[in-house]
Amino acid sequence: MSRLTDLIAQVKARDPQMGLDLEAEFKALSKRRAFGLNFERHKPEEVELPGRPVRRGDKVRVLPERGTSGPGDQRLWVVTRTARVDGKRVAHLRLPVENNPEEQVVLVEDLVVVAAFGDAIYPGLVETGRVERGEADDPFHTVINAENYHALRTLTYTHRGRVDCIYIDPPYNTRDKDWKYNNHYVDSGDLYRHSKWLAFMERRLKVARELLNPEDSVLIVTIDEKEYLRLGMLLEQTFPEAKIQMVTTIIKPEGTGRKNEFSRTNEFIFFVMFGSCQLVPTHDAMVEAALDENPEDEEKGTAFEWRNLRRRERESIRGSRPSQFYAVFVDNESGLIHSISDALADDVPVDTVPVPAGCTAIYPRNKSGREMIWSIKPDTFRRLHENGFVRFNGRIVQFLQEGTVAAINRGDASITGTDEFGGVIGTFNPGEKRLMPKTLWVKASHNAQASGSLILKNLIGSRNFPFPKSLYAVEDSLRFFVSRKPTAIVLDFFAGSGTTANAVMRLNRQDGGSRQCISVTNNEVSAGEQEGLNSKGLRPGDPDWEQWGICDYITKPRIRAAIEGRTPEGSAVEGDYRFIDPFPMREGFAANARFFTLTYETPISVSHNRAYARIAPLLWLRAGAQGREISTLPEAGWEIADTYALLHDLDAEGPFLEALEGAQGLRIAYIVTDDAGRFESVSSRLPESIEPVRLYESYLTNLAFLSGD
Repeated sequence: MSRLTDLIAQVKARDPQMGLDLEAEFKALSKRRAFGLNFERHKPEEVELPGRPVRRGDKVRVLPERGTSGPGDQRLWVVTRTARVDGKRVAHLRLPVENNPEEQVVLVEDLVVVAAFGDAIYPGLVETGRVERGEADDPFHTVINAENYHALRTLTYTHRGRVDCIYIDPPYNTRDKDWKYNNHYVDSGDLYRHSKWLAFMERRLKVARELLNPEDSVLIVTIDEKEYLRLGMLLEQTFPEAKIQMVTTIIKPEGTGRKNEFSRTNEFIFFVMFGSCQLVPTHDAMVEAALDENPEDEEKGTAFEWRNLRRRERESIRGSRPSQFYAVFVDNESGLIHSISDALADDVPVDTVPVPAGCTAIYPRNKSGREMIWSIKPDTFRRLHENGFVRFNGRIVQFLQEGTVAAINRGDASITGTDEFGGVIGTFNPGEKRLMPKTLWVKASHNAQASGSLILKNLIGSRNFPFPKSLYAVEDSLRFFVSRKPTAIVLDFFAGSGTTANAVMRLNRQDGGSRQCISVTNNEVSAGEQEGLNSKGLRPGDPDWEQWGICDYITKPRIRAAIEGRTPEGSAVEGDYRFIDPFPMREGFAANARFFTLTYETPISVSHNRAYARIAPLLWLRAGAQGREISTLPEAGWEIADTYALLHDLDAEGPFLEALEGAQGLRIAYIVTDDAGRFESVSSRLPESIEPVRLYESYLTNLAFLSGD
């Protein structure tokens, strides 16, 4: 307020009475209590980047001596130059202090680069693994190992305004060493712990709003009683245009014992809804499948979900499972299933199989014509067919999932007729209307121990991760908003053990959707493990340290195990998924996933194509994370992938534009040029369905992280 006081003094000198009046009003105003959430906007966070190469101009810290656990030198030094001395790389450092700045020379291996949220950062991605069990054109789930603020800013280039749902389970700020602010764990005795937590959350929520579709999307945040009041007000202040509701959910019915406190059984979930976001009503028991996309289906009572009978995992080819390759004969006149053949041996050509008169043989082939397998054996097929639980819808053979058949047999669902394809029509819980979900959830499936910790143990064995969410609680939360969005993009930037991605795969299996999940987590090692690693002389960035980080040790293995149905040790996952769609966990999912680590590039290396290999995954992500990536610069000057095209040599624009005319499914054309006029010339000749994007101007402009606030 010193500046305002000075201005009042100047007014007093010119007009004493006006100066006194202004001073009185200022004093009265300063006594008023501000309404709303007030907290310190702490210094923007600084993040250490172990493994990032040290370059001239970088800000760095000097690491503590190996084998020690102290904080080391926390001052920020600037690298003035690097050199090689006696075969080792050293850095000349200068402390940026106005009066008598210090200088020193340090081995590069003893330095760690530090990035402040106010610094300009240009990210890339390096792939660290992948799983492919889905169709070749299925979108990939992605896992990004990164500090989540930087990852969010990266996603503003690839997904700005395109995310349908964000689900996050942020640190609850309840325990010692629960989370870090500026590389230090926030102690429960820290007088500013609530203020730091709010500043930490606000920065991330502000970027998250840039990713959400303002026309129709939802942000879901879980929290416990320590911060729910502050979080609620922070959400209201950050998203004043949104509709916000809070739900109470029971996650531990037996309670958590605390000295001289009520035993806590619950936590809270905030739902922040934007634009025309619709909460899909459901039966309170949550046993039915999602509605079909046609709203009139609700009136007709078509609550049963029909699944593709053909297995979709890439390895589910003919011969992979005995007795699951056979012909389904469809009557040409009625279009109904007539009968099936017996299982065919691997060496029997399909053109030798006799086909009943007036019928056509349908085999489990994928889009490329490759022979796959059906999901069930012939005897099971015949039994389902007798009851109307199998049908041919004119395109594919479908069947009712096991949970639906079980519900019919129990009397929890009733058959009301038959559709034009010979399949049954029915509803779950006859006589019960669809209801809006209540604000108190008391469901056995939401028990964090049985449906969180035990599921995680089945997937990754003894690898320890504290307090994973109930898989089914996350699944239910998402279902309310994405059940009618089969291609929804879901983001979790506090991904933890990867529960959200697992839940999205479950939803896709239930209704045949192709939703994709982006999971962001860092590779932080727990405080307890850090002490042991420090004693062995290890540091962050060392391979023997990084292997124990949350992303490499928990998140990626869990998502891989969920898809493949095999543990990190290679054994089949034990146990079953329950509720809505029960099936053995060892079956896995027909899904694809890629794993990345965020890198930090320089503008000059980007603009001169020297960083293209690390920028390439961003171009692939922006184009939908589907199909093939153009991972290297094409020698011809241009190339076309499944969903996007790249032109990096404008002299090749003729054949490039000619090739685009016959291409299918393209969404984006990336054009590398510094010449705005040439870019406009090429853009004007693109097909209307293809979005032109100028490289690297669009990238550099969007990703110049000039402010962390």
